[in-house]
Amino acid sequence: MVDLFSMFRRRPAKRGRPGFARQDITALGDSVGGLVPSPVRDAPPIARDQPMQAPDPYGVEAPPRARPAAPQPPQARPGAKSGSKTNGTGGPQLLRRPGFLAVHSVEKSFGSRQVVRGVSIYVRRGEAVGLLGPNGAGKTTVFYMITGLIKADRGAIELDGHDVTKLPMYQRARLGIGYLPQEASIFRGLTVEQNIRAVLEVVEPSRKKREQQLDSLLDEFNITRLRKSPSIALSGGERRRVEIARALATRPNYMLLDEPFAGIDPIAVGDIQDLVRHLTNRGIGVLITDHNVRETLGLTDRAYIVYAGEILTEGSPDEIVADPDVRRLYLGEEFRL
Repeated sequence: MVDLFSMFRRRPAKRGRPGFARQDITALGDSVGGLVPSPVRDAPPIARDQPMQAPDPYGVEAPPRARPAAPQPPQARPGAKSGSKTNGTGGPQLLRRPGFLAVHSVEKSFGSRQVVRGVSIYVRRGEAVGLLGPNGAGKTTVFYMITGLIKADRGAIELDGHDVTKLPMYQRARLGIGYLPQEASIFRGLTVEQNIRAVLEVVEPSRKKREQQLDSLLDEFNITRLRKSPSIALSGGERRRVEIARALATRPNYMLLDEPFAGIDPIAVGDIQDLVRHLTNRGIGVLITDHNVRETLGLTDRAYIVYAGEILTEGSPDEIVADPDVRRLYLGEEFRL
């Protein structure tokens, strides 16, 4: 029986390879195509008093030889041949099972510069996973390949058993990927309820059901009092609540959050953390990339550290912080959760 998830573990670095100057691809636009709902679990309204349940280098040195990852991914698919890591055609072997968003050995180059080198990660439904790393490490490029904003040169992306590698962003959304960009995506010329209703009109033909779902989302995210407010007048935390409520109108199984703590006042950090925990309580898998390491590790079940285009390590927040390579290359020796 082959361990199909060996690709998700940390990979040893290739000796003698010099560092590269690289830059993630940023400031790309967001698009929302025709979306259809997919079922997820319901959850009670958010409460702030709920306890937490579990955060362009030039000439960088190559990642050190990694040790085996402590957390073990799920068991391999029955019937796989021992030692097999491909699908028989030279491509990565997919899981072909629901409940996972999986990235298999993706690679990406821009011109002669390789930014991502064989990165593999996975996210289960109902868990929060961090994708962290220094500027220029390749994490944003990996993130955008998952959403469909940019195309992978090699490798595969699997969504609940479906190979979505070649699908555009809107078709991935139809299959259950929600995406919240770093930049404000709220419709500024509309009120709060109009923002959410605009998406519900795409996915729900019945006007009565649309209004019921609208009321439910407003209540779930404690923004009913803001329903008539112009979106441009919202605070940063309120805007994030509306954006996530609007994203959930499409009923995604996975939510990708790009820099959710960017531009947020310290007082609103706890609000964002509550939102992420609420998503996982709903049964939604959450993948977060952010430069605020402490806040991100404080709400994730696992995290991957990307360095020089490869996965340096993977594990629980405590394991990440205790890793000597992570402290030396990324966090610093004085970092504490």
